Amino acid sequence: MAGVNPTVAERVAGVLTALATAVVITAIAIVPFLTPAWVSFEQGRTGSAQLTGFSVDQLRTATDSILADLVVGPPDFDVSIGGASVLSERERAHMRDVRGVFAGFALIAVAAAIDLVVAYTLARRMGHPGRAWAAIRNGARGLAIGVVIAGVVAFFAFDAAFDVFHRLFFAGGSYTFDPGTDRLVQLFPFAFWSETTMAVGALIIVLALLVASLAGRRAHPHPAPTPAAANLANPANPEAAR
Repeated sequence: MAGVNPTVAERVAGVLTALATAVVITAIAIVPFLTPAWVSFEQGRTGSAQLTGFSVDQLRTATDSILADLVVGPPDFDVSIGGASVLSERERAHMRDVRGVFAGFALIAVAAAIDLVVAYTLARRMGHPGRAWAAIRNGARGLAIGVVIAGVVAFFAFDAAFDVFHRLFFAGGSYTFDPGTDRLVQLFPFAFWSETTMAVGALIIVLALLVASLAGRRAHPHPAPTPAAANLANPANPEAAR
């Protein structure tokens, strides 16, 4: 079966499996950066406490509440410090839009994971699981290459890339804020996003290379040596010395 050329449907399935692989790896890589541990670390690096004028405890209260609303919900984003709302209504509206984007991507990631399971199961039943592993390998490789290219572009033009990303997913004017008065960009300043983006990209590349290596070995497993080959490879075997 391994030598049979794939049909058009199998080729399409391979492309979908590769895309699903890229989505799942990306989703897994994003998760650690939505945790209070990472956000607290990066806020310390980028001076969020100084920008907001909050104490460390107040900063944690505000940030942890916003993260909880983003990841778990409900998306109220109505945390208050000292009786005053941290975010304005316009900022809360933007965060609800952000949650919508995250929720949409999460649904895509779940569908992609299901696609991977189904694709591999069907490939095994058809007698050529190596094709599924090859598609997974190709998806991981393609993702790594794509992220490297995007990283190079972002390194030299992060401002432009950041703006393009927001234009794709948010209404014009809904994502621009004043660092001097708006808490949202004080809590999560520009440097926070540039460093976090680079960290996410680095983790995606590492995961993609690991998956590509594992899938590549499974796509082309080394055949078990025949008895004759094993005897020839073992000089201590008396049969091999004859």
